[in-house]
Amino acid sequence: MDGWKQFSSGIAGLNLGQSANKFAKGFQSSVQATKERLGQVAPEEITELPQEYKDLEARVDSLRVAHLALLKVTKVYESETYDYPTQIQESLTELGTTIGHGITNFAAANLKGTSLPAPEPAQPNAPQHKTLPHAFGRAATNAATAVQQTSGAGDDKLGKALQTYAGAWEKIADARVEQDATIRDRFLLPWQSTLTTSINVAMKARQAVRVSRLELDAAKQTLKNASPAKQEAARLEVENAEDDLVQKTEVAITLMKTVLDNPEPLKDLNELAKAQLMFYATAAEALSSVQGEIEELSVAAEGEYRKTRDH
Repeated sequence: MDGWKQFSSGIAGLNLGQSANKFAKGFQSSVQATKERLGQVAPEEITELPQEYKDLEARVDSLRVAHLALLKVTKVYESETYDYPTQIQESLTELGTTIGHGITNFAAANLKGTSLPAPEPAQPNAPQHKTLPHAFGRAATNAATAVQQTSGAGDDKLGKALQTYAGAWEKIADARVEQDATIRDRFLLPWQSTLTTSINVAMKARQAVRVSRLELDAAKQTLKNASPAKQEAARLEVENAEDDLVQKTEVAITLMKTVLDNPEPLKDLNELAKAQLMFYATAAEALSSVQGEIEELSVAAEGEYRKTRDH
C-alpha cells in the first residue's frame, strides 16, 4: 500500500498542465474506488452524502425499475403478431405466393412480342393482419362458408351461428388494431422517452456526484500523506474538491426531484389503461351482442334434435 500512496502522490504532484491534472485525478479516483471496494478504506474516511440525496437516489432507482418492468411486457405491442398462433406457417405460405406472383409478372413482361404465350399479370393478395382476433374472424368465416356450401345458407343453424360469430370477431379485430396503435403512440413512445431522457440524465448526474466524491476522498488521502512542503497545495485541492462535490450534489438533487415530480408517467399509464379498456369493452359488447343469437340457434337445434329422437 505504501507503493500506491507514493505513486498516487507523485502523480498528483506532477505539473503537466490541465490534461495531466485530469488524468491524475482520474487515476486517483480509480485507486480510491478500488480501495473502497476491497474494504481498505475506513467507513469514517468516506465522505457521507446528504440524506436527502440518498433518499432521492433510492426513489429514482425504484422509478427506473418500474419503467423497465412495465416496458418489458408492453413492448409486445410494437408487433401485432404477439398473439397470433400460426404466424410462421402463414408467412411462409405468403412468401411462396409472393414469389409466384413475381415470376408470373416477370414472364408476362418479358414474353411480350415472342412466339411463346405470355401469362396475364397477377396482382398479389392484400396483406392480412396477423392478430388472434383476425385469425378467429377468418377461421369462423371459412368455417361458415364450408358448412353453407353443402347445406344452404338459410337452412343450417351452425353455418348461421358461425357467420354471426365471425362478424363479432371482425369488430374485435378492428378494435385490436386501434388499441395497439394507441398504446404505441400514447404509452410506449413517451414511456421510453422518460426512461432514455430525464431518468438517464438524473443517472448521469448521480455518476458525476460519485466521481466527485471519490476525487474528494482521494484528495483527502493525498493531504493526509503530503509532505510539509506540499501541505498547502493539497489543502487547496481538498477545498476545490469539496466545492465541486457540493455543486454536483445540488445539481443531481434538482434533477432527481424533477424526474420524480414529473406527472408524465401517470399520464402515460392512464393512456395504457384507457386503450386496453376500450378494446376489452368493445370485445365484450361484440360477443355479448351475438352470444344471445347463437344461444337461440343452439336451443332450437337441440329441440329439433330431440324431436327426431322421440319419433
